[in-house]
Amino acid sequence: MKWLTVFLLALVGLIQYPLWLGKGGWLRVREVDQQINDQREINTRLKTRNAALEADVGDLKRGYEAIEERARSELGMIKQDEVFFEVLEGSGRNPKKLR
Repeated sequence: MKWLTVFLLALVGLIQYPLWLGKGGWLRVREVDQQINDQREINTRLKTRNAALEADVGDLKRGYEAIEERARSELGMIKQDEVFFEVLEGSGRNPKKLR
C-alpha cells in the first residue's frame, strides 16, 4: 500500500509539472500577460505622441502661423522692423549701493 501511495503522488507530481512550469504553464502565462499589459501602455503613449506630431505636421503644412511660432520660440527669431524686449526676473535681493 505504501508503494502505491508513493507511485500515485509521483504521478500527480508529473502531471502537475507541465501545468506549473511547462511551456504553457501558469507561470509563463502570467509573465506573458504582464508583457502584453506593458506593451499596451507603451503603445498608448506612442499613439498619443504620434497624434501630437501629426497635428504639428498638419499645422506646418496649412499655414505660416505654426512656422512663425516655432521660429520665435525655438530659434529666437523676430520679424523685420520689430523690437525685441527681454524682461529678466530679479534675484529677490536689493542691489548693492555704490559709495
